[in-house]
Amino acid sequence: MISQKSYLIKAIYEWCQDNQWTPYLAANVDQNTILPNELKQNKQIVLNISFSATKDLEVKRDYISFKTNFSGTTHEVIIPTANVLAIFAKENGQGMQFEQEEHVNTNKEVKKTTSSLKIVK
Repeated sequence: MISQKSYLIKAIYEWCQDNQWTPYLAANVDQNTILPNELKQNKQIVLNISFSATKDLEVKRDYISFKTNFSGTTHEVIIPTANVLAIFAKENGQGMQFEQEEHVNTNKEVKKTTSSLKIVK
């Protein structure tokens, strides 16, 4: 059975955007997470994933990817959907929490995944 997580993440993201709230994503960081090295020091990360903070945001079954700026430099971020712990509105904390799931893919396989739910404003 396909996990509901990516569909729920997309729905909460759109709900935040519709209410003009800032969607934040909390996730565990592991070897399958692609982030700038200085951000990998922590075991968890919370990221602003609003339309204005990201470029090319995609929510796929197996991962979430986007480009964003850290310290003035553009970086690609890839977070396995299995690592997502929560998506919530910064302004009021409302959203949804998840348990970490087992990884389905490795980073090599993530690049090949074709079932996407692209978020478009």
